[in-house]
Amino acid sequence: MKIAIGLKAHSGWAALVALGKRGDEVVVIDRRRIELVESDSAAWAKQPYHAAEDLSADDARQVVRRGIKAAHRIAAREMRDLVKRSNQAAHQIVGCGVLVPAPMPDWTIDQILSVHIRMHKAEGVLFPSALTQAAAAANLDVVSIPEKELSVRGEKTFGISLAALMKTIVALGKSVGPPWGKDQKLAALAAMIILKEQ
Repeated sequence: MKIAIGLKAHSGWAALVALGKRGDEVVVIDRRRIELVESDSAAWAKQPYHAAEDLSADDARQVVRRGIKAAHRIAAREMRDLVKRSNQAAHQIVGCGVLVPAPMPDWTIDQILSVHIRMHKAEGVLFPSALTQAAAAANLDVVSIPEKELSVRGEKTFGISLAALMKTIVALGKSVGPPWGKDQKLAALAAMIILKEQ
């Protein structure tokens, strides 16, 4: 089956939804939470800039770099595992939609750490960026979808209202049971868009 992946990241984890088509019907192939930090380092790695906030400049840069490197390493491992599972199930991934926040200026670590709101921004960009790069490294066709534009893009892609789209997404959730919260719904909409556009 041809399938599409939708990803909605948070600090340290992401909701993953994989959708496929059986005839004209969209079905959930996979739905899971993927961890993007190791459990033994989760306390600091999910917010590396905050963890570095009170450290000396050199130590702070080292902690942030270590957190960024770990996020990218773990995201790459998760994407490789996703491709492996899909191949074993004889599915072909036609695309991967990653929901992304507004882009961040090209600040240095020191510039980010100097303004608290920038730390939140940087951590909000870190995990979607890691997933995007990991999916590309796994040879997936990656589409970065600005989260603020998701609803409009969905309406444009399907030619129906967001309310009508959400009925379909709620029905998908009922077919697999909980958890099917906001994160899974957003990831599912991203996957539906990718599946339709391919």
